[in-house]
Amino acid sequence: MDGKKKILVVDDEEDTQKLLKVMLERENFIVITAGDGEAGIKAAELETPDLILMDIVMSKMDGYTCLKEIRKIPKIKDTPVLILSGKEEDKLRDIFAFYQISGYVEKPFEMDNLVVKIREILKM
Repeated sequence: MDGKKKILVVDDEEDTQKLLKVMLERENFIVITAGDGEAGIKAAELETPDLILMDIVMSKMDGYTCLKEIRKIPKIKDTPVLILSGKEEDKLRDIFAFYQISGYVEKPFEMDNLVVKIREILKM
């Protein structure tokens, strides 16, 4: 790999996945997508991303359950996670420490703000 950071996007909205993939690849990131929590766990274990962008409300397996399972896998348990959600941050703040969440971006989001947050978390 040529030093590019790898981001896993876990979101059940296909349009959001596509948008994030295109926009983040323009910012020189490698982007992998997963359409639900179960696929997200498999992709995270297989790809070992530098950062996981995850929605909370998803079909099959929600973001909390997905994150709980990811934290059990030794090689990815410390991967930074940035939550993308329509839920209000104040309601999520109490669980950030418990789930080791690195940050939060509310949907709908501004791509510039999201990229700044990602670079901040990845110390770029």
